[in-house]
Amino acid sequence: MKRAVYVRANKPMRIPIKHRDGFDKLEPIQVVEPVIVDKFTECHVTPDDVASRMVAYLGPTGDFLTLEPSAGTGQLSKALLASGHSRHELTQVERHTKLASGLHRFGPVINRCFLKWAAEVKGRVEYPRIIMNPPFSQVRKHVAAALTLLGRGGHEASAVLVALVPITFVHSDAETLEILSADTFATAKVNTKIIRITKPN
Repeated sequence: MKRAVYVRANKPMRIPIKHRDGFDKLEPIQVVEPVIVDKFTECHVTPDDVASRMVAYLGPTGDFLTLEPSAGTGQLSKALLASGHSRHELTQVERHTKLASGLHRFGPVINRCFLKWAAEVKGRVEYPRIIMNPPFSQVRKHVAAALTLLGRGGHEASAVLVALVPITFVHSDAETLEILSADTFATAKVNTKIIRITKPN
């Protein structure tokens, strides 16, 4: 077949293509893996802003051994590291195996029930800094166990415990720092507050 069949009069077969430069490179898409928490763990994930304020309530950073008794997804641990606390002075305790496996990036993890572990190490270790968001159904037991481990640990500064607890929690030495909004936790219909307990010199 003749080539002329495919040619319109005075119309070339080829169409020029303009090259366009200057497009910005697309940033790679980062998919954040969702944190899925079994409801039976009683793990209520602390929001970033609340975790940051809780860390600030502990006081200035230093070479303080710091305990996170119910580390969960690591929100408080992450806030500690972001504020300058050392991962080498952080002890995280989490009984739920799957949650515990995700905490190693923040520091050492003890995969145990905190109440049992605290009873075993009582009198053998002191933590000048304790930060916690304990299971609400056992909050009194968990705070009491944490207080048995709170101590100056050779430091001159007072030992400090900061905890996120239900608003109904009462302790004679607790100072209420904040009353949190009712929608702080999407999975728990519990009114909460941040408290601080200081063990003096």
